[in-house]
Amino acid sequence: MNILALDLGTSSVRALVLDADANPLPGALARRKVRVATGADGSGTLDGPGYLACLVECLDELAAGGRLRDVELVAASAQWHSVLPLDAAGEPLGPVLTWLDTRPMPVASAVGPADPEAFHQRTGTWFHRCYWSVRLPWLRARTATPVARFVGLVDYVLGVLLDEAPMSVSLASGTGLLDLHRMDWDAEACELAGVRPAELPPLAPTGWRGRLRSAYARRWPQLAGSAWAAPVGDGAASNVGSGCVDATRAAVTVGTSAAVRLVQPDEAGLAPLADELWRYRVDHEYVVTGAAYSSGGNLFAWANRELRLPDGAELEAALARVGPAGHLAVNPRFGGDRPPGLVPAGSGELRGLGFGTTAVDILAGLMTALCRLVADDLALLESGVRAPAEVVLGGGAMAASPWWRQMFAATLAPRPVRHQHHPEIGAMGAALVALGRIPDAAHVAGIGRTDEPETPNPAADARPR
Repeated sequence: MNILALDLGTSSVRALVLDADANPLPGALARRKVRVATGADGSGTLDGPGYLACLVECLDELAAGGRLRDVELVAASAQWHSVLPLDAAGEPLGPVLTWLDTRPMPVASAVGPADPEAFHQRTGTWFHRCYWSVRLPWLRARTATPVARFVGLVDYVLGVLLDEAPMSVSLASGTGLLDLHRMDWDAEACELAGVRPAELPPLAPTGWRGRLRSAYARRWPQLAGSAWAAPVGDGAASNVGSGCVDATRAAVTVGTSAAVRLVQPDEAGLAPLADELWRYRVDHEYVVTGAAYSSGGNLFAWANRELRLPDGAELEAALARVGPAGHLAVNPRFGGDRPPGLVPAGSGELRGLGFGTTAVDILAGLMTALCRLVADDLALLESGVRAPAEVVLGGGAMAASPWWRQMFAATLAPRPVRHQHHPEIGAMGAALVALGRIPDAAHVAGIGRTDEPETPNPAADARPR
């Protein structure tokens, strides 16, 4: 049996084929970049139909290469917090609001939850611009055509491809409208959002499986009989793919954004949620607790674009000469705060610049500042459990920079810090969740020392050029 894993991220759409143990098969990867439209007003949006077209192109590419044979299961890792209004015919009424969008504000008459602490413990979230409790009224006020339903990006995409596409409890928990314990829409959160349950996607039950619509089954006959699993929030999938599935390991993932997270079984007698941390669901049996940041690999991308940095080994050598701390005072919140923070986009700061400051000094300052944010929130996570035995670094930005891995190791000391070398941790994690094998992820391959050389990605390296 093979597994088709979809990684529906913010900066790219990826489709790859894995074996029955969730290991990528050589040459079976298709990828399309997507462009987030950002603006000085804090906007961060994606084009829904364009995003769907990218995924279709990926599947066409794999099908043309004969890579979809023997696929029995389709799993998906998808970005949390996105929202898209639809009309009565299911057509988008505007762009997709991503987690990057900081424009939504509570309407003037909004008073928030009656008991904010109880709301936080119940939903794992806050009355905040990142969540649907604030986003839906804001969107309604700016949508000329009446909104029939609100969906997330992955629900829209799968709603086109599949006979039915209920929302997973994992994706629903990222909306801020889900009661984590009852695993149903929360009445107070829905009231704050001004939405009826009929205007939200139905929730997928345990063990739900979907099938392709007939038109797409004819387009990809190899997938006609494949079962589609309920999608997993990208952060939860990354934890599983990093082998961090209990209180002995915390995951620090840096892709476009960054996060520090801890996964636990729901039955583990969870400690009350700290004021500064969120909690979402991995599936019906596991939850994930953590903190996230709007800045991550996008800091590196900005610096690389604007500062004319050296390349490859030359850059790593230059970073090594900066030393462990650098001399700049940096606020890395270029994209604003993720919840519960309310700092708007455009709040990044660089202080201590002089005529001797180099582009590499600035990059090192940005990267080090993020390490320190993560260290502070990891200490909060540890306060709710016995201290994690180790930290596992993962994500594309971690794979790209040995220096950044070493800086995380130094900042998080004395904790042991390791690195998940496989770049496709989201896809691998989603597949393990779909297989019902979350505990097995503790033994997932690819985790090594932070100073070990990179393991090539066989799926990418064997791809026809």
